[in-house]
Amino acid sequence: MYTADILIYAGIAIVVLILSSIREIKQYERGVRFTFGKFSALCQPGWRIVIPVFQKLTKVDIRVKAVDVPDQEAITEDNISVTINAVIYYKVSDAAKAILEVENFYYAISQLAQTTMRNAVGEVTLDMLLKKREEIAEKIQTIVDKATDPWGIKVEAVELKDVVLPDNLKRTMAKVAEADREKKAVIVKAEGEVIASDNLAKAAKTLAEAPGALHLRTLQSVNDLSSDQSNTTVWMMPLEVLRSIEKVGDYFEKKLKE
Repeated sequence: MYTADILIYAGIAIVVLILSSIREIKQYERGVRFTFGKFSALCQPGWRIVIPVFQKLTKVDIRVKAVDVPDQEAITEDNISVTINAVIYYKVSDAAKAILEVENFYYAISQLAQTTMRNAVGEVTLDMLLKKREEIAEKIQTIVDKATDPWGIKVEAVELKDVVLPDNLKRTMAKVAEADREKKAVIVKAEGEVIASDNLAKAAKTLAEAPGALHLRTLQSVNDLSSDQSNTTVWMMPLEVLRSIEKVGDYFEKKLKE
């Protein structure tokens, strides 16, 4: 009876030990197992036995993560101070390296991204920074990805979120943009006046060359004016009549001189 009790207690202890030694690794995780403090295996998803005291298991999430790089003060190549921030998308490609080669890969990536971002901004002018944000982001991605490769980290993408300019520079740029719009408006208006004057000249030439055309145009103008409800009456005299009167006047003036 005493021996049976011992066997029962021993069995229960073994079951408890086994259950306490089971570690679940999810599909999106990888396990880095240490035995007596040394790296012994990279565990795949599933249930794994980890012997207490002698072994330790560290889980690493291999999903794509986003690191929000906080606002950074940077000076462009043309000595303009700007504030920029970004977001970095990365994933762990080698869980063992991510644990063994760097103390805290999340913090390390954030610090590396901040330094790289300031350096990249310092190599371009403000105009290039505003116009070629994608190219600058790709450059930052290449540099950070190369630096984090020994850590088992793969940088998927880098996006520059905001580029904040000083208030005085914003006002200056707004004035420049307004002046540019006014210049374009003046140019368009002048071009319109040139086209209108050309069309008027062509119309005048056509009316002058066609007999009676000017008289018909005059009658049309009178008809348009007659539709107005005002009390003002406008009388128009065709240009041909004025020319006839002018010829008659020249004739009498010539006779008087004779």
